[in-house]
Amino acid sequence: MASEFDYEEKKQRAYVNRRAIMDLGMGLLYSGMAVVMFFAQKFGLGEVFSVPFNYIFGGLCLLYGGFRIYRGIKRDYLR
Repeated sequence: MASEFDYEEKKQRAYVNRRAIMDLGMGLLYSGMAVVMFFAQKFGLGEVFSVPFNYIFGGLCLLYGGFRIYRGIKRDYLR
């Protein structure tokens, strides 16, 4: 009986670890996209979208990326 409980605990811990790594990785990806959008003029991408769009979309990416990083650090998935 104890081994069944240990198995479930290991399974939940593995799930939390996978999810935290995914959240941290996606948060960094979204934050990196925000940096690209903020500095699109310097990267030579200024003609792709308009300047206000770059700042609005970059701000949204930064907010969502920060949220994903926070959620990955907090690791509160099973409650």
